[in-house]
Amino acid sequence: MTNIIQKVGWPIIIIGLFVVVLFILCPIVGVNIQFAIDNVIGRFAMNLVLVLSLVPMIQTGCGLNFGLPLGIASGIFGIACSVELATTTFFGLVPAGSLKFLSTGFVGMFVAIIIGCAFAALVGFLYGYLLNRIRGDEMIISTYIGFVFIAFMCLLWIKFLPFKNPILIYAYSGQGFKPQVTLNQNWGSVLDKFLHFKIGEIITIPVGTILFGSLCCFLIWVFFRSKLGTAMTAVGSNPEYAKASGVSVNKMRLISVVMSTAIAALGIIVYAQSYTFVQFYTTPLNYTMPTVAAILLGGAAIKKASIKNVLIGTFLFFSVITLGPQVAGSTLADVAEPVRLVIQNGMILYALTRKERR
Repeated sequence: MTNIIQKVGWPIIIIGLFVVVLFILCPIVGVNIQFAIDNVIGRFAMNLVLVLSLVPMIQTGCGLNFGLPLGIASGIFGIACSVELATTTFFGLVPAGSLKFLSTGFVGMFVAIIIGCAFAALVGFLYGYLLNRIRGDEMIISTYIGFVFIAFMCLLWIKFLPFKNPILIYAYSGQGFKPQVTLNQNWGSVLDKFLHFKIGEIITIPVGTILFGSLCCFLIWVFFRSKLGTAMTAVGSNPEYAKASGVSVNKMRLISVVMSTAIAALGIIVYAQSYTFVQFYTTPLNYTMPTVAAILLGGAAIKKASIKNVLIGTFLFFSVITLGPQVAGSTLADVAEPVRLVIQNGMILYALTRKERR
């Protein structure tokens, strides 16, 4: 028993028990247990790839990626491009609406992924170059880089992107992105509905999204067992030894930043199809702390993370912030949102200050 506790860790056990207690309390306080389970499964599926995006930078010793908004904003740019293709004429070269098939269904989502991840790779390259120049202060600098990049993207959303689709742009001025845009006309829930099935009247299992997230986790797991992945892990564990073995430390770090940024772009696209909305402007900043807290609660450290940490952390963190407000809101009227904020930020604070820093 002691060995199991030491292997799993008290933080995971305690939070896991707290999740069980919340599930038990649901029917007692009048929360529909099926509704609660459905929300937990949905939150887990839609956030899994975002949490996974932290692994490459952690493994190479770059620390927690507080520059996650760069990848998220890049993914949102890919989504916007996909939606824009429904009405674009490419400067009069093609008839209006002839490219609509590129903005709907799985094709539309694939287009968003290609554009978003390509843009994220470019941004990630520049981001990684900067981090290589200030080694040792990555987490502090990446936070400011994230704020600067989001401010830059806000300028593009407001004024400088030549998009014309009325779904994206304010109609009365003809320019400036709306803060929130629905994807139901394009590819909203396209993964969620793939092979989905119901348990009972409410619980819907988004099989496509879970399979996609699982595939991404498997590919990253395989990658870090390849020669390149092993070299990246060696750089994170002992950069001096890796350098003496002929491994380019800066190159491995750069690759990890590009990977992390591109996976974050992919993650927000998966998230958006589940949410069925995409939000512009400063919204990417809201994802950083919950994502970081999730992987830390799963048992990751600043220089070591695994797929197990991603899976456990995503489930535990998003279970608590989903169930906590529902249980509290059923017993204390009109406080669901304050309770959510207290629970979410309390767990983030706990995750960032816990002592298990292997």
